[in-house]
Amino acid sequence: MRISLQILLFWITLGLQAQEFYNGVSFVASRAQLQKEQLKHLAVINADAAALMPFAFMPDEQGPVLRFNRDNQWFGETKAGIKQYGDLLKAEGYQLMIKPQIWIRGGVFTGTIEMKTETDWLKFEDTYRSYILTFAEVAEELNASVYCIGTELKRFANSRPDFFCTLIEEVRQLYSGQLTYAANWDEFEGVSFWNELDHIGIDAYFPLLEKEEVTSAELIPAWTPWLNRIQSVSKAYSKPVLFTEYGYRSMKYATAKPWLVDRTLMDVDLKNQMEAYKALYEVFWNQSWFSGGFLWKWFIDYPRSGGTSNNRFTPQNKPVEELISYYYN
Repeated sequence: MRISLQILLFWITLGLQAQEFYNGVSFVASRAQLQKEQLKHLAVINADAAALMPFAFMPDEQGPVLRFNRDNQWFGETKAGIKQYGDLLKAEGYQLMIKPQIWIRGGVFTGTIEMKTETDWLKFEDTYRSYILTFAEVAEELNASVYCIGTELKRFANSRPDFFCTLIEEVRQLYSGQLTYAANWDEFEGVSFWNELDHIGIDAYFPLLEKEEVTSAELIPAWTPWLNRIQSVSKAYSKPVLFTEYGYRSMKYATAKPWLVDRTLMDVDLKNQMEAYKALYEVFWNQSWFSGGFLWKWFIDYPRSGGTSNNRFTPQNKPVEELISYYYN
């Protein structure tokens, strides 16, 4: 367990149990089973935790039925796959966060999910409840450290807060670990049920500087307004903040809109990725109210992932790996 003296004293002051700190990666599902040798590079970057993401699917943001744990899904997205990945990761000493996520056809943002009628809302909630409770049971079987009850569901969470409070109660009957919700960076201040959870979860793609090239010296003060707002929410609820996702692409303008996933966008810039990661670690990794995070994202086929001509999120086979290793240690 990696808990700094500063963090320990913070929790003692609040009269709460000291929290685990997570130096994590978001583990991308694959068609195949996970093999032990595919974990060796996690040790190189000093990671001690992994997020596993079972997926459910919707035809559009108003389709009231979720489909999950189906034979036509990739193995690593299913119940059997999460269990196989999780068992191997636990055996190798890694802590787990199980983080269910929805995919809407065409890559539509999940924060826009909103049903047209009360009948559709009830139908959607019924399938969402089944989805979340199914993987709560898996999280308990795996003795996962953290279970996430949803990911980037702004309109759903705002429209149906009573449903989420009831769902949290139901999850706690099945799962004995820590709970969070992965709020998108622009919704974390408006979530009404943080009191019912153990961590304030944020997918931390905050816009910082709209510049082609950046330095950590510029980015650290650019974080100040967001830092103050995040800390304010942590204090209001007496909860630690967990970055359920964080990361930057290795490209020009990497910190302008860090959530962008357009495959054709921007030239490769490995230094931008390095500087952005460094600033985030310098700002957050020693905060007493912060409990770590899970970088986005990590593929099991390490030799074929990332590389110096890749402008995507993964840090694999890029210079930023050495920086991550330093801060994760």
